[in-house]
Amino acid sequence: MAEQSARPGRWRTGAESKQRILDAARALFRERGYGGTTVRAVATEAGVDPAMVFYFFGNKQSLFAAAVEMSAQLPPAIEAVFAGGLDGLGERIVRTLLENLDASGRTPLAMFTRSAPAEDQSDTLIREYVDREITQRLAKLLDTPDAADRAGMVNVQLLGLTVARYVVRIEPIASSSIDELVSRFGPLVQHCLVGAAGRTAGPDADR
Repeated sequence: MAEQSARPGRWRTGAESKQRILDAARALFRERGYGGTTVRAVATEAGVDPAMVFYFFGNKQSLFAAAVEMSAQLPPAIEAVFAGGLDGLGERIVRTLLENLDASGRTPLAMFTRSAPAEDQSDTLIREYVDREITQRLAKLLDTPDAADRAGMVNVQLLGLTVARYVVRIEPIASSSIDELVSRFGPLVQHCLVGAAGRTAGPDADR
């Protein structure tokens, strides 16, 4: 009887259920990757209804963020980036990146520079998350024959900015305000997305 009366109290707080969901999510993300893990599978593994997963975490993106200890603000920020369409997208991408990295004190994108990413499965998971939730969505939004190349060039810009500001701390990038960096790098990212496709200059370029 004592055990039965204690159990409802634990479930009312939700802490036990939420932790089981997180534990199940971490195990499945490691085993199946980001794309291969579903909310329903996590719920089954945790022994809860899928509705409970949505209640605690909202969606798969936010569940993943919690599982890898990513900023909880990042998934909704990414949604806001895409909600505005192509106009001003470059500036929104740069601002979202910098605001979240500045606020969190962590640099998940900087982990991409490690020479042996297999040493930490979270690095691989984060790359897969970025590929599915940002790179592929950018390419789909552009819907052009060179969309994948353009999305890749955006990644190059963002990675370079991240490394310069947070890893190598190159000045004046490291100490510039977010507004300054958005005004400088936003147009570069926008050009990668929608600018005229150029060609590499060579000895015959002007002939």
